Amino acid sequence: MKKKEREITNKNTIIEILKNGKFATISMCRANEPYIVTLSYGFDLKRNSLYFHSAKEGLKGEFLRENSNVCGTVVNDLGYVMNDCSHKYRSIVFWGQMVIVEDLKEKKYGFNIILNHLEDNPDKVKKRFLENDQAYDKVCIIKLNLIEMTGKALL
Repeated sequence: MKKKEREITNKNTIIEILKNGKFATISMCRANEPYIVTLSYGFDLKRNSLYFHSAKEGLKGEFLRENSNVCGTVVNDLGYVMNDCSHKYRSIVFWGQMVIVEDLKEKKYGFNIILNHLEDNPDKVKKRFLENDQAYDKVCIIKLNLIEMTGKALL
């Protein structure tokens, strides 16, 4: 990191940023073709993973089937500083492998992680959208196994 004074080295701070974030931007590549997408997520500290939900068909799946290695970021935007030409933030850059979850038990687990991370009342959403096991067939759950993370802040 070029500006060492901005580096976040405290693991708890990195975890706090992941716990408080609502979306991550993920970069993927296949055959020298880049693709980037922003997705809401759920953070699972126990498994050191992020979970995402997605449509079953689309570019994400196509890219991941060819290359599961990804890089992404979560940004805690603390606002632009007017008349200072500066912006306060905390951010995490991470590397990992994304896998499309096929196992029903793992899909349920991942969806719970997402809903508990994003929703004030996850049970209400479950009742609305996930009334039975067949409902899980309609969605794609993707798990990102975190391998490395770095943090940076300007406060």
